[in-house]
Amino acid sequence: MRWLIGCLINAVLFLALAGFFRESFYISGFSAALQASILLSILNVLVRPLLILLTLPATVLTMGLFLFVINAITLELTDYLMGSAFEIDGFGMALFFAVLMSLVNLVIQKTILEPSRSSKRK
Repeated sequence: MRWLIGCLINAVLFLALAGFFRESFYISGFSAALQASILLSILNVLVRPLLILLTLPATVLTMGLFLFVINAITLELTDYLMGSAFEIDGFGMALFFAVLMSLVNLVIQKTILEPSRSSKRK
């Protein structure tokens, strides 16, 4: 259930980013956003750990900031695999979106998801 909520949040985030950055980010609709979100979560499970392992020295030297580059790479892979339904204009924009998505997901997790989980425990 938590995975599905995360996919829905990322799909809505993709649509919002496409609305704000019309020149550099295109998504054809909500179904494409949901497909891209599911594909991104699959890539995060399969490809991201391998990338982290291969780039461990760079990640340690940058104190974890290189993980944003890895997130941008997975976004670019999603762009490649989705075809024309999901387009990001360049690696710089993918890196910017990776940072932005990380921050938004952190805020959503800390303000909405964790307080609701702690209230269920009581």
